[in-house]
Amino acid sequence: MATAPPPLRTTAGNLCLGSAPDSWGVWFPEDEQQVPYTRFLDELARAGYEWLELGPYGYLPTDPQRLKAELDARGLKVSGGTAFGALHRPGAWDEMLAHVRRVAALTAAAGAHHLVFIPPMYRDEKTGAFTEPPELTPEQWAGFGRAADRLGRLLLEEYDVRLVVHPHADSHIQTQAEIERLLNESDSRYTNLCLDTGHVAYGGGDNLDLIRRFGERVGYVHIKQMDPEILAQVAAEDLSFGEAVQRGVCVSPPAGIPKPADVVHELARLEAELFVIVEQDLYPCAPEVPLPIAVSTREHLAGCGLSGTRRPNFDR
Repeated sequence: MATAPPPLRTTAGNLCLGSAPDSWGVWFPEDEQQVPYTRFLDELARAGYEWLELGPYGYLPTDPQRLKAELDARGLKVSGGTAFGALHRPGAWDEMLAHVRRVAALTAAAGAHHLVFIPPMYRDEKTGAFTEPPELTPEQWAGFGRAADRLGRLLLEEYDVRLVVHPHADSHIQTQAEIERLLNESDSRYTNLCLDTGHVAYGGGDNLDLIRRFGERVGYVHIKQMDPEILAQVAAEDLSFGEAVQRGVCVSPPAGIPKPADVVHELARLEAELFVIVEQDLYPCAPEVPLPIAVSTREHLAGCGLSGTRRPNFDR
């Protein structure tokens, strides 16, 4: 007999809203086109958010005490850390792990329990040039899930931090088939999914289907929307993700796909408690652009029943 799904909550009580440096046009630890971290933190609090993801390691202070002081002064708390690394390059494991350890240590010191792991892009973020083939070889795929589990187990046992792998445009975990393969070839004890709704849409995937069929593997969420017209240009002109962002592919709600209300509706059916972090890729943008977008986005998501007033309990 089929098990009935959990009832839909009248509000998204299992979801906690936050934001990230990405929504302020921050892609790199240092870049002349990015706002100083103090302005990001000031405006994040001013926009009404309490939770933030750390973003590129080195953008925010990496000394735990200094970071705590900056956050405490603004009433802010950390939902998770962000790391970049390749799971398909065994020869680069040690270098990747050293970076991930630094991020995990800072994440744990900040009281957070998730590490958002982003695969490297195969096209340069600024120039769009291909840096490696867009598809993994069978040999690279064969070790991918095992490498994720190895990393996830280490993070859990040594830092009490949970690995959530983030699909990304122009990366080897982009399409729905690639996302499903990763989940099917990894262990839910150690590897789960950061569902990035915008990147799933960018790769032609179905966010609602992923939530319905793999809800138990969704450990963290990035919520964003993509402009279908510009997605069509990406396909027609073979644009890189960086070029697409400059054309405005990432849009504010309620515009774009998927519809935030539909995503919140499905996530609210899950039994797990989740952070839902706003990410609207804006790099590069004028300094005055992010704040009003952040305010309007928070207000729209609040209308969907999604707020950021409590800390979720995590059992996976």
